[in-house]
Amino acid sequence: LGGAATLATVAGCAKDNDIDISSGVGITATRNVCPAVAVPMHTGDITLFDPANSRDAAAIDIVATITNVVPSCNDAAEKVYQLASFDVMATRRDAGPARTVTLPYFSTVVQGGTAVVAKRIGQVTVSFAEGQVRGTGHGQAAAYVDRAAATLPADIQERITRKRKAGEEDAAIDPLSVPEVRTAVQRASFELLVGFQLSQEQLEYNVRR
Repeated sequence: LGGAATLATVAGCAKDNDIDISSGVGITATRNVCPAVAVPMHTGDITLFDPANSRDAAAIDIVATITNVVPSCNDAAEKVYQLASFDVMATRRDAGPARTVTLPYFSTVVQGGTAVVAKRIGQVTVSFAEGQVRGTGHGQAAAYVDRAAATLPADIQERITRKRKAGEEDAAIDPLSVPEVRTAVQRASFELLVGFQLSQEQLEYNVRR
């Protein structure tokens, strides 16, 4: 993906921390073992040109966008299965005969925000009806994650959720700011990233526009 990509998160595995001040100070972090699903910035769109070597606006043939990303997770087994289905909405320059276009997309499993665990390339077919400039397609991406790897160690969970009384030395310290706690949470966090498999030139075009 060429560096640390900004993510448009579709479904996360955690929500903002809730601080319970009624019975002491504590942080409850709600998370589960299902990978978050996201589309990395600049990879959710693809533009095809005709002629292919032109970058003039008048030469834009097809513009397609990944949308309606819906995650579905099965975490009942030791191998957690995350499925993400999505639609591709496209427009073409000319309303002409019926047409189909096949577009490549990737699905990548990332651990801790940076480590690529697995990557697969798929294809989605977009169909344009005769006389229509809008077309649609549908694709899916999937990931398996080890439950043990996505589960926080018991001692880390205890440090995060332990109730702290006002006046205690660590009462005002956010446990997620402690390096070893933050590292453990990051290591147990997985994402399933989905986007178009772009050439370097296509990616640069998306970044510039």
